[in-house]
Amino acid sequence: MAKPRVFTGWHMATILVSFFLVVIGVNVFMARAAIGTFGGTVVDNSYVAGQKFDDWERAARAQQQLGWSVNGKTGPDRRIIVSAKDAQGGATGFAATAIAHHPLGQLPEQSLSFTTGTDGQLESQQVLPAGRWQVRLTVTRGGQSFRQILSVQ
Repeated sequence: MAKPRVFTGWHMATILVSFFLVVIGVNVFMARAAIGTFGGTVVDNSYVAGQKFDDWERAARAQQQLGWSVNGKTGPDRRIIVSAKDAQGGATGFAATAIAHHPLGQLPEQSLSFTTGTDGQLESQQVLPAGRWQVRLTVTRGGQSFRQILSVQ
């Protein structure tokens, strides 16, 4: 006849230590994964950003009242191509500048300048490296400006 097993303090200690080792191991893994994949912040100071919110909202309303249509895309050679039209459909006299920002901060920011093509579209003189970019585009004409953020892959 087999002798029945007895649950001792060593068994309980082994279960508790094993449990906490698993919990700590998962926490360390998740923390390392989070730190390794997030390279920056959305805003440097959320309090200051909150104070500026009303100004940003006013600027957005003024931009909307312009009635401009601004569309940006990536060309086959990874240059940014922008087409801009005013409220009446006119596409002349626009100028653009942009800053391309890598969302994870792994590559340096790139300043982009634009030239006007024969079809009235604006094309960046610089080529963006491969990868994901956020392009902060500013289109101007006659002292008025239109800002837009483009996601480029």
